[in-house]
Amino acid sequence: MKNLMKLQVVTETSLSLKTFNIPNENSKVSNATSAVYDWDSFKFEPIRESQVSRAMTKRYFKDLDTYAESDIVIVGAGSSGLTAAYILAKSRPDLKIAIIEANVAVGGGCFLGGQLFSSMVLRKPAHKFIEELEIDYEDEGNYIVVKHAALFITKLCSKVLELPNIKLFNATCVEDLITRPIDNNGNLRVAGVVTNWTLVSMHHDDQSCMDPNTINAKIIISCTGHDGPMGAFCVKRLVSQGLIKRNQMGCLDMNKAEDSIVKNTREVFPGLIVAGMELSECDSSNRMGPTFGAMVLSGVKAAEEALNIYDVRAKQDSELGPNPYVTELARHIPRIGGWAAVSVVFFGWPMIFKISSEKGVWKP
Repeated sequence: MKNLMKLQVVTETSLSLKTFNIPNENSKVSNATSAVYDWDSFKFEPIRESQVSRAMTKRYFKDLDTYAESDIVIVGAGSSGLTAAYILAKSRPDLKIAIIEANVAVGGGCFLGGQLFSSMVLRKPAHKFIEELEIDYEDEGNYIVVKHAALFITKLCSKVLELPNIKLFNATCVEDLITRPIDNNGNLRVAGVVTNWTLVSMHHDDQSCMDPNTINAKIIISCTGHDGPMGAFCVKRLVSQGLIKRNQMGCLDMNKAEDSIVKNTREVFPGLIVAGMELSECDSSNRMGPTFGAMVLSGVKAAEEALNIYDVRAKQDSELGPNPYVTELARHIPRIGGWAAVSVVFFGWPMIFKISSEKGVWKP
């Protein structure tokens, strides 16, 4: 990285120079030239507890309302999902993009490399996306190494969340998919997701009647991986309905796996694009182990696939016609109105007469 600042750090034994990545070299904190805080008189500004509560809740419920009708929903905030979100939001700032992540923390398996080691290996040409994020790396010829996987995923997450047309709903689980017919032959498309708090989803076996919520969307991009309790969720759900065929993930082969995952990232079912290792449950792709280039570039390709089919799916979404519940209610309005009039005459009139007489407003 360029323009790295050098600070003198005094230790008990020696005077040494250490280099740090500091984004704002001109701030008082960065230059360490003077004290920023007077610790003897230090005190936070006062606040009332209800202010904190309202600051959080009014914004969160506004987001729930805004993104109840989303353009694209991304399931899973790992490397593929966040990469797809980044590309989409920058390419189409007019689209509303919701990211659903079951865990409290984002990142999936990208906080560490293989076997809980720190460094992250990405085969070229995935280094181009790392350069887009302005992350320093060691070039090893055919591959690059980021010093800590967490550096990549946290930098990516921060850039994604800075974009104004993205909302991350973490600690939120996708429990089901919304489907809609696309013709008169019984063919379906995915038209949204069914959500719930992750902690609620974990307790459906010991509690009852904890109904979910919903988000409508033109396109779903599923990047839930192949491991863990939510692994390959969207693929497994469609398999359970006989809508697609499931294939088991193949054994580890880095060279075959990464090419296969990226090349086959696609819309596997109308309205549902699958990216990352979840795709291996569709295609029997090999697993690639601790190399992450395919996860990143699969997210890039998923975003491009979504942009290619967006207009088609948006048109289908607009052809749903009137809300069937509103239509059904409208059909019964004359009947409801008639019964309402009858009810007022036979049941409401005596009460109106009684109240009016007592108050002297009207007398027969």
